[in-house]
Amino acid sequence: MSLRSSAWYGGQDRNAYIHRAWMRRGAPADAFTGRPQIAIANTASDFTPCNSHLNEVAESVRQGVWAAGGVPLNLPVVSLGETNMRPTAMLWRNMAAMAIEEMLRANPIDGVVLLGGCDKTIPSLLMAASSVGLPAVVMPGGPMLTGTFRGRPLGCGTDVWRLSEEVRAGTLPAEAFLESESSMIRSRGHCNTMGTASTMGLLAEALGMVLPGTAGIPASDSRLLARAHETGRLAVEMVRQARRPADILTAGAFHNAIVALAAIGGSTNAVVHLLAIAGRLGVPLSLEDFDRIGADVPLLADLQPAGRFLMEDLHRAGGLAAVLNQVADLLDKDAVTVTGRPFVDYLAGAAIWDPEVIRTREAPLRPHAGIAVLRGNLATDGAIIKPAAASEHLLTHRGRAVVFDSVEDLTAHIDDPDLDVDADSVLVLRGCGPRGYPGMPEVANLPLPSKLLRAGVRDMVRVCDGRMSGTAYGTVVLHVAPEAAAGGPLAKVRTGDWITLDVANRRLDVEVPDAELAAREIPSALTASLARPRRGWEQLYVDTVTGADVGADLDFLVGASGDTVAREGY
Repeated sequence: MSLRSSAWYGGQDRNAYIHRAWMRRGAPADAFTGRPQIAIANTASDFTPCNSHLNEVAESVRQGVWAAGGVPLNLPVVSLGETNMRPTAMLWRNMAAMAIEEMLRANPIDGVVLLGGCDKTIPSLLMAASSVGLPAVVMPGGPMLTGTFRGRPLGCGTDVWRLSEEVRAGTLPAEAFLESESSMIRSRGHCNTMGTASTMGLLAEALGMVLPGTAGIPASDSRLLARAHETGRLAVEMVRQARRPADILTAGAFHNAIVALAAIGGSTNAVVHLLAIAGRLGVPLSLEDFDRIGADVPLLADLQPAGRFLMEDLHRAGGLAAVLNQVADLLDKDAVTVTGRPFVDYLAGAAIWDPEVIRTREAPLRPHAGIAVLRGNLATDGAIIKPAAASEHLLTHRGRAVVFDSVEDLTAHIDDPDLDVDADSVLVLRGCGPRGYPGMPEVANLPLPSKLLRAGVRDMVRVCDGRMSGTAYGTVVLHVAPEAAAGGPLAKVRTGDWITLDVANRRLDVEVPDAELAAREIPSALTASLARPRRGWEQLYVDTVTGADVGADLDFLVGASGDTVAREGY
């Protein structure tokens, strides 16, 4: 077995001496002769509370690596905490991916275990691993346990949106809302709804990059540590068998991930992440693939925000395998996992233990789920909507636009009692795309005007070039491309224009003649709100980020670079 790390540690010259001597520090004498060097890319951070337990998980991985004859090496990497980072964690997903990629390439590493949990951490780790191409396996941190408030289970994020809107509607005292805060986060782990963190952990397994049966185990469950040990052992085996991401992340693997996304009712954020990961590998993947593959897949997981239950319930009911066993005929049979065996092999016999949580193929929550991709004169490069999280009666709708040029404009005016808005209006928020904000924040699920909330309205059509939290719900058209900051048609819409949403026919249009729309000036208020970066990462990001329709990666990072280091170190 030829090891990449031997380029550092092999030989008797001065450089090899330095590499070994400084790394020895109590390591066994044979640590540098024939033992695979396994990095543990660890996103544990106190500023990423959902990942704060990953140091314990890493210890179990370390034990597994040693047991299999490898050498484990902790590699702290950029960690992105969803709840704290301003202006939005998405601004740094590509930076984290680039930094992780470079650290994997620059160091004497033969394989890597990728420890992630919170929303952007698993996507950035997979983007990095895909680019550098070393044998890699994902170890998800798992969801938290379910908290309760006044006898009712709380869904992270989803119930924050629900309860805060009830306060604005005047149906819940603010004191009660604040009292629920101490009950929301019960344990270690990421959000317990089918938000982006849960979605990406499960999709990493559907892609074949997780030891089957691992994703979705609660963070506090001791079985997660047992799987971490097995994952450490597996990483050593993958190096010995030269099994790399490109062998696993094929077009068939992405097909399976899209089927899984629909069946579990996963986050819309998965679209932009899967597109970016595929772009790093050169795997052809487009918005249309999400609609073509996922549109007729039934929604089987009755989880918030599209349903009632939470991730702890999904695990006890049979987990991802039980869900996908119901739609196994829709999966690619040739796609393999990190074990080298076909993904579908691990689904046979997977039982549903609670048919309320995981529905059967014959009795789905919805017969057609997935992500709907919209086109039209308001989204010439596409937009998406999650029908499972929307109101059925609004999926075909025509209403007058009420336009906000920025999040600040929205905040200042949404509760104005004189705002000219009714339940049929279409709320439009722009300037929130990758370039415009910058970073494409999760603001597309606009709060409803308080005067309408007080009148009993709980959903309206909303249109935005930003994203929304995977824990959110509503009839929200998002990822509109081209974004307003790139001169997309969304920049030309005016309050009072009629907008038509027709999800069945995949259309999003503004009823303005094309010539008139093209001739309109971009409002000065919108121009003034757009990002004006002056230096550093933000400048690089705005200058090079691609559109949401192709993954919002940096244009010069698309494609793989491999693990070769061109020059010797001195």
